Amino acid sequence: MHNKVDSLPVRSNPSTRPISRHHSASNIVHRVKESLTTRVSKLICAIFLSLLLCLGIITFILWISLRPHRPRVHIRGFSISGLSRPDGFETSHISFKITAHNPNQNVGIYYDSMEGSVYYKEKRIGSTKLTNPFYQDPKNTSSIDGALSRPAMAVNKDRWMEMERDRNQGKIMFRLKVRSMIRFKVYTWHSKSHKMYASCYIEIGWDGMLLSATKDKRCQVYFT
Repeated sequence: MHNKVDSLPVRSNPSTRPISRHHSASNIVHRVKESLTTRVSKLICAIFLSLLLCLGIITFILWISLRPHRPRVHIRGFSISGLSRPDGFETSHISFKITAHNPNQNVGIYYDSMEGSVYYKEKRIGSTKLTNPFYQDPKNTSSIDGALSRPAMAVNKDRWMEMERDRNQGKIMFRLKVRSMIRFKVYTWHSKSHKMYASCYIEIGWDGMLLSATKDKRCQVYFT
């Protein structure tokens, strides 16, 4: 008698089952949609970054071209009379000339007031109003004259003798300080008022005239 061996059921591996056409088509459509979404997102990001870069470049160019630069001040002339006379301080006269240049390309400058003061050994010997209010166009240079005499110029005998001693040694040192109230103009926009100072160091020779060492020298300009 033969033993009959029962056959065991064989289970197929699910991974080996054929993929249905419907499932395969769905995957392809899904992948296509993801690819299109990614491409559109990248395109939008690229456009946004390009616009942001262009805006930044335009803003930088405008800032460079419209940013106000401080005026440039130069000393052009300076003289003092009466140095050869012991009593010259009683009738002495100081005259000077400066230029103010607007270096801006698109920015105008309003000078609402301007005052000049002369210092000898850091002690003020006189002050005077220099000019009436005026407007300066871009890339324009203005010439400004000033003069000091009594009573605006206060020099006593002792101070005059100090100047004489300096003169005998070859030169006298002065400092011209110009104080201005200015405003900047960009098209129709006007800035607030700024206090501007120009400090010019001056050397006077034996004849009371400006030495070449400081003629046309650029003055230090600063705001407060």
